[in-house]
Amino acid sequence: MRVEARSGRYQDVDVQAIAVAVFKDEKADEGFLKDLDAVAGGMVKAVIDSEELKGKEGETVYLHLPADAKLKTRRLLLIGAGEKQEHLAAQVSMVAGTAVRLLRAKNVKSIGYVSRADLDAEVSATAAVEGAIMALFDLDKYRTVDKDTKTVEQFVVISEADEQEIKRGVSRGQAIGESVNFTRDLANEPGGSLTPTDMAERATAMANEFGLSVDVLDEARMQQEGMGSLLSVSRGSEEPAKLIVVKYTPAAGRANDKELLAFVGKGITFDSGGISLKPGENMELMKYDMTGGATVLGAMRAIAQVKPSVPVLGVVPCSENLPSGKATKPGDVVTAMTGKTIEVINTDAEGRLILADAIAYAKKLGATKVIDMATLTGAVSIALGDVNTAVLGTDQALIDEIIAAGKEVGEKFWQLPLDKEYSKQIKSDIADIKNVGGRKAGTITAAAFLKEFADGLSWAHLDIAGTAWGDEAKPYRSKGPTGVAVRTLLNIVRRLERSQAGN
Repeated sequence: MRVEARSGRYQDVDVQAIAVAVFKDEKADEGFLKDLDAVAGGMVKAVIDSEELKGKEGETVYLHLPADAKLKTRRLLLIGAGEKQEHLAAQVSMVAGTAVRLLRAKNVKSIGYVSRADLDAEVSATAAVEGAIMALFDLDKYRTVDKDTKTVEQFVVISEADEQEIKRGVSRGQAIGESVNFTRDLANEPGGSLTPTDMAERATAMANEFGLSVDVLDEARMQQEGMGSLLSVSRGSEEPAKLIVVKYTPAAGRANDKELLAFVGKGITFDSGGISLKPGENMELMKYDMTGGATVLGAMRAIAQVKPSVPVLGVVPCSENLPSGKATKPGDVVTAMTGKTIEVINTDAEGRLILADAIAYAKKLGATKVIDMATLTGAVSIALGDVNTAVLGTDQALIDEIIAAGKEVGEKFWQLPLDKEYSKQIKSDIADIKNVGGRKAGTITAAAFLKEFADGLSWAHLDIAGTAWGDEAKPYRSKGPTGVAVRTLLNIVRRLERSQAGN
């Protein structure tokens, strides 16, 4: 889809349909809606006066305009946006996404989105384009029959703000929106189509395309590094593990060499549970167990395009977790890169095993601040459902930053405690630690395990198991992988860049 910025009057934009947000209880005979009604032949006032549209979030009214309407388009989509004071970047994305999905179903090829948010024009344009592009993603990649082939070819952000400002927002929104969909496409791939080797190849191709440095460690190099924790997971599979490292380095003279932010993401390309085999029901969804790694790669893809002034490192440990005669057994003891010994109580708690060595390796590469993300525990879905992503860590300032950055882009994070008492649950009788701490506080004890490998770092952990996959479609988004946290990570980088610049 081609995205464009247009400064000026929406009446003059030649597209097949115009999409406009309408706020809760907004009057049709006042302000913007009064002007829109005048050029739409009185149809806006008609639907509002009849209470067909009250402006509640998610409401839509699709209108074919009369011949005497004073618009170049003959189709108008009104979208309820809720309270005007709550119409922030997240809501802009949702409205734009709703417009694209609904109008695509009507076979509309070109859409004009009228910006009405009381936001910085660049921020508003970014959010609108993100939402529009994310709305295009569907699960039907492998379908050959009954596949909807309708497409939107053009999306125009229309605003009376400075055109260069809108263009900057559109460009940033396109980079981020396409990168979120890159993440979602990876997360939707079957395990047979996306092995650790395949994921490394896709990461390498992406890095080469966008100018990131890339290094892929094979099992021999991981063995040399002492990554016994990571390698213990791949033992049961014929597919070798890979450790993907991508790095963005700003232009000369722009970087702050004192700090290095690293994103670390779990890349289990298929998780059967290993010897601690999962139940067969819904096991096919375990293809999404590499979403943390896909999130890191999507974020790095966007970072390479928006070119912040701060360096960023991405580390993605990849493995399959399968049972075989060579697989790690419950009761085995493995040694991590740090020298710490781990008793493997449950082989289905494998994500933390690969993240342990990846976090340690990020530190070895110079990372001072680490945010890891993983579809780590089923327990987080019981605690927080699919609304909030759990965040835990050792640096309260970093946790607060994640929550604030997420709120700005419409992604919710909820902090869970990480008191030292929880670490007692992962004490082992025969090794330094064990990889599970029992049924109680499963999400927290998983984070307590990772904390053992984040010593000396500013560290936070995101458990995205409940939010990385949507079981139901939304008006603005298909069911399936959500791409959660990509936009938050980009916003964290932007906020870090601004803080270092003193803004």
